[in-house]
Amino acid sequence: MTSYLVLLHGWGASAADLAPLAEVLQAPDRQVLRWQAPHQRPMGGYMWYDLMALETDPVPWGLPESRQYLQTSLANLPLERTVLAGFSQGGAMALDVGLTLPLAGVISFSGYLHATNTPPQPLPPVALFHGQNDEMVPAIAARSARQTLSRWGATVTYAEFVGGHTIVPEAIAAAQSFLGTVLPP
Repeated sequence: MTSYLVLLHGWGASAADLAPLAEVLQAPDRQVLRWQAPHQRPMGGYMWYDLMALETDPVPWGLPESRQYLQTSLANLPLERTVLAGFSQGGAMALDVGLTLPLAGVISFSGYLHATNTPPQPLPPVALFHGQNDEMVPAIAARSARQTLSRWGATVTYAEFVGGHTIVPEAIAAAQSFLGTVLPP
C-alpha cells in the first residue's frame, strides 16, 4: 500500500527547492509530493502567509487561505498513510494543519508553532528537528513547541543538530527513522 510524504517549502522558496530532500526521502512504497504555497512573495518566491505580520497578527494575511488549500489537498490522500512535513514557514504550516488531521505523522524542520488553542485529540506523532544555531528561527521556538505539544499529549520526537537554518544530513537521517516508524511498509 502506498504511503505519502507531503513536503512544504519555506518563506520565499518554492516547491522546486525541495527536490533534493524529496529524492533522499523517497522510498519504494512512498510517494513524495512537493506542494507550492499559494501566495507570491513580493520580493520573489512564494509564501504561505505574510511572515512580517505574524508578530502583530495571530492570523496574518494569507494564513486562512493556505490552511484551506492544505486541508482540501490533503483530503484527497489517505490521511492515515500520510505524513505532512515542512521547512521553516512550511514546518509551521505542517504543524498548524497537521495537528488538526488524523495523519500518520507531522515533521517540522526549523519550524515553529503558531499561536493557537489546544488542537483536537488525538494528535498525530510529531517530529521536531532544529539547528542549534538557527539565526532565522531560533532553537527556542522548537523547544517551546516540544513543551506545548507534550503538554497537549502528543508523542514528540525531538532533536537539535549543529547548524543553522538548514536541514543537515543528521536531520534527514532522523526524519527517515521517524518515517520508518509512522509509515511502516
